[in-house]
Amino acid sequence: MPSLSVVIPALDDAEMLARCLDDLAAQLRPADEIIVVDNGSSDGTADVARAAGARVVEQSQRGIWPAASTGYDAATGDIIARLDADSRPPADWLLHIEAELVDAPEVGVLTGRGVFYDGNTVVAGLGQVLYIGGYFWSMGLWLGNPPIFGSNFAMRREVWLDVRDRVHRDRGDIHDDLDLAFHLSLDTVVRYDERLTVGISARPFSTWRGFGRRLRWAYTTLSMHLPDQSPWRRRIARRRLAHDRERDAPGAVA
Repeated sequence: MPSLSVVIPALDDAEMLARCLDDLAAQLRPADEIIVVDNGSSDGTADVARAAGARVVEQSQRGIWPAASTGYDAATGDIIARLDADSRPPADWLLHIEAELVDAPEVGVLTGRGVFYDGNTVVAGLGQVLYIGGYFWSMGLWLGNPPIFGSNFAMRREVWLDVRDRVHRDRGDIHDDLDLAFHLSLDTVVRYDERLTVGISARPFSTWRGFGRRLRWAYTTLSMHLPDQSPWRRRIARRRLAHDRERDAPGAVA
């Protein structure tokens, strides 16, 4: 069976991280390693991680992408799964990931959704429908395949090794999951499974400032990938890839 690494970027989030690590300790299929990337915390984040048996990796450059990519580089598992410090994975999260990727070797990336477990009803409802729902719908149309949800996904190690030098891993002002999705090889199969869920915090949407920051990140991420990664160019590239596969298939007529 494949080995599983879990990567968690964290910044000054000791309390939430402790709950996340408790949830990982209760997994029906335990992780082979847990890597917490300390992004320059001033609280007890690193101590909490070590106390729970996680391996702590330091990344002083602030930003989710610098921290997450450092964790992916450090991971040794055949499958690299990702959570945020405030994620709440159910007990079958890793078991689900392992079973699906073993049963479907053609899938390179498996992703699911997040369900808010805190915040007031209005904020959580709007975030669920507009932000998360809108993200999967709009970016699915743009990419031509499901987008990756950074708080809940897993990828094969070879996928990361292939894409790691193409992504903008030093940028702290973009959405790391969307940037990763843009730079995957077009033949990488991304599967969205609505049954693969984790609890996520509504804290980022509790203030207009936090919400606005994520909108700015979205604008920056999309604009920096134009025109090369425009929807129409991606469709053309996919058609060419499909044509080349048909041409090179055994028994194809020259």
